[in-house]
Formats: sequence, structure tokens, C-alpha cells
Amino acid sequence: MHNAALAAVGLDDWRYLRLPLPPERFAETVRALPAAGFRGINVTIPHKEAALALADAVSHTAGAVGAANTLTFDPDGTVHADNTDVGGLLATLPRDPAGATALVLGAGGAARAAVYALRTAGAAEVLVWNRTRKRAERLAAALGGRVVDAAPRVDILVNCTAVGLQEADQPFKSLPLPADTVGVGSCVVDMVYRPGGTRFLAEAKQRGATVVDGLEILVAQGAASFARWTDRTAPLEVMRRAVADAATR
Repeated sequence: MHNAALAAVGLDDWRYLRLPLPPERFAETVRALPAAGFRGINVTIPHKEAALALADAVSHTAGAVGAANTLTFDPDGTVHADNTDVGGLLATLPRDPAGATALVLGAGGAARAAVYALRTAGAAEVLVWNRTRKRAERLAAALGGRVVDAAPRVDILVNCTAVGLQEADQPFKSLPLPADTVGVGSCVVDMVYRPGGTRFLAEAKQRGATVVDGLEILVAQGAASFARWTDRTAPLEVMRRAVADAATR
């Protein structure tokens, strides 16, 4: 996705690389990247909190969420932390969250970004569900929201758990929700993704909900990261095509 975008804007000598890092080597490796010519990195599980902790400058959004998924390096080596998951989620919602009732499944970094995004966008109420209730309570205490054990019908549901990622030949665990939680008029978003969509979204769609694939959020948050690193407007359609092509291979 990023390499296709770099080529599209004429940055032919730039490359986006995958850097697998064990947690114990994360901080020292990241600190060495600016001198090696890197302009920035995306950060994923399990490094989002560590990325925030090592940054020299932190955006308001990343600080509020408590996790960073994007680091940008100044020429002098200064490390800036941001969280583009928040904007990525809001950019892909097919409806305005203002006044809506929302439910977030999970209590990790993606869930924190989702709760913060929905609350700052004016959702009337944000509910939080997690298999471990204490983690949900910690999230709600930090960012707001109300912890629930069972959900009422909601306007927007955002999944930040791995439910629905099972392979097709595995028994599928149904949504951890009453059947009437989502349906016609509801919007269901999956922050995780797989080619062809998750089984979570497939079941939500069967219930009549409008669904948003995690690949769309991947593109939206990636475009925001791209703009920070390059000072160029991200070519969204190029990035979408690259993701779609990769998903069909």
C-alpha cells in the first residue's frame, strides 16, 4: 500500500519496509532508525504503548488514547508520536457518530482509539465490553464510557477483538451479543481485517447491519501516516487498489 503510494507521488527512492522487532529490542532499534535514513514507522501490537513512551513529542490524540501507531522522525532525530487509528475510524464511518449510541468490543489499544474517537465525535453514549471486565473498567476510567456485560441495541458497534478471524473450517463463535444488538439501521465496524472480510462482519451483515471492513480503516489510517512522513497528500485510490490487489492474491 505505502510503496504504491510512494511511487504514485514520485518518491521513487523511498521504501516502506517490514521490521519485525521483539519487545526487548524495540526502543533501542527505533532510536537508531533516524540515523539509518528512516522518516518514520507504523507501529502495531505489541509496541503501541512503548512507542508512546519513547517519543520526544506526543500529539494530543496519542497522549489521550495512551498509544501511538505512527512515529515520525525529524532530521535531528526527534521522535514524534501520533495515533492515526482515531482519524482512520472516523473517516470510514458511513454516519455521523454525534448523538449515537455506540458499543466498543475489546479493551486494548485499538479499543482505546475507538472509544476516544467516538466520544470526541459526540456520541451520546459509548459502551465498552471486554471478556475481562477489569480491563474494560480501566479503559472506561481513563477515557470515559460505561462498561456493560450485555449490550442493548446500539447505533454503532466497533469490534476491536479477534472474534470472527477463525478459518472457514473452524466452528464460529457467534457475536458475544444479544441478537437484537445490531440490525437494520446499525453500523458495524471491524478494526481487524482479512481478505474477503471477517466472519464477524458476515454475521452482522446477515442481521441487516451496514458494515465497514477493517481494510478501509487500514487505508485511512495509513494515508494519515503517509502525509506526516512525506508532507504529501496521500493518493487514496492508489492505496485502496494496492490493498484490494494484495487481498486477492
